[in-house]
Amino acid sequence: MADDNTVPGIEDAGGTIPEAGLLGRIVDRVGLVFAAGIVVSMLILINEVVLRYVFNAPTIWAHETTIFLCGIAFIYGGLYCSAQDKHIRVVLIYDAVPARIRRIFDIVISIICAAASAMFAWAAWIMVQRAAFRPDGSFRLERSGSAWDPVYPGLLKVFMLVVLTVMAVQFIVLAINYARGKR
Repeated sequence: MADDNTVPGIEDAGGTIPEAGLLGRIVDRVGLVFAAGIVVSMLILINEVVLRYVFNAPTIWAHETTIFLCGIAFIYGGLYCSAQDKHIRVVLIYDAVPARIRRIFDIVISIICAAASAMFAWAAWIMVQRAAFRPDGSFRLERSGSAWDPVYPGLLKVFMLVVLTVMAVQFIVLAINYARGKR
C-alpha cells in the first residue's frame, strides 16, 4: 500500500506498471521490436550513405523504409507510454493532492484517455477505409507513388488503427485496475 508521499503504481526501476495488466506486459515486450526497428533504420541510412557517396550507387528504397520504420516506432510509442504510465500529465494539482485523490484522478484520466483513443481510432478507421479498400470494396493498400512505390502509407494507417484500438483497451484496463485498487 502506498503512502501519501508516493504515486500509486509507479515502479522505481521503470517498466510496465502493475495496473496495466497482462496487456501492458505484452505491449512492453513487443516494444523491443520497434526499438530494434530504429536501429535497423540507422543501419539502412549508414548503408545508404556508403552506397551513395563511396560507390555512387544510391538505392531507391532506403529513404521510404527508414521513414516507415521510424513512423511505426513513433506510433507504437504512444501505446508503450500508456502501458508504462509515462504519458504527459500536468502535475501541478496531481502532485499536490493525497494518494487517494490521485487514484481518483488516475481513474478519470484513464477514462478520458480511453475515450480520446477510441475517437482517434474511429478517425483512423475512416482513413483506413480510403487507404486500404478500393471503391468496389476490394482490398488494395495505398502506395507511396514514388519510383519504388511501396505500400508503406497504407500499412502505416492500418497500424495506427490497430495501435489506437489497443491503446483504448489499455486505458480501460488501467481505469478498471485503478478503480479496483489493484497493484
